[in-house]
Amino acid sequence: MAKSKNPSIKDADTYEALRDQGASKQKAARIANAQARDDMHPSEKGGKAPPYEEWTREDLYKRAQEIGIDGRSDMTKDQLIKALRNS
Repeated sequence: MAKSKNPSIKDADTYEALRDQGASKQKAARIANAQARDDMHPSEKGGKAPPYEEWTREDLYKRAQEIGIDGRSDMTKDQLIKALRNS
């Protein structure tokens, strides 16, 4: 497995392959991390998570960290929600 410069990337090989195909950093991270987890199936339909407004700021921050959103440390809950929806 390739070693990622970003410790929040769980599957560096998948991440690098997606980046080589032109995927954004956030999209590549999101897919690579989902594929690395046994309980996630990125090809299946989602919709089971509650809306971001019901999440805590801490949970939003963790999700932003998983997909690599820059500047997340200084964001408010509303800013995190917007950034996650635009990623």
